[in-house]
Amino acid sequence: MTSLLTTFLNPAETAGHMLPCHDAGVADLFFSERPAELEQAKSLCADCPLIQECRQGALDRGEPWGVWGGAIFESGRIIAVKRGRGRPRKNRDQNAA
Repeated sequence: MTSLLTTFLNPAETAGHMLPCHDAGVADLFFSERPAELEQAKSLCADCPLIQECRQGALDRGEPWGVWGGAIFESGRIIAVKRGRGRPRKNRDQNAA
């Protein structure tokens, strides 16, 4: 299967080893449940030559989750930030007994 990210006009310029999402050491960041790791993945996308194509492709496919083109996707839509798991306190001053 050929990926949108690997099929472009100038393959020398967009070789897989140059794309941050193709680095096996950080690949899990793009699908993390942790908001801080998703923000880190977004920052890795900042200098990617395919950022616009990646984001548009994810929108077209309705990607269910992950970081695509420097944006966080959830349920096929772009969201500004991912909330952490759990429920926030109703009263910030409330202390556990």
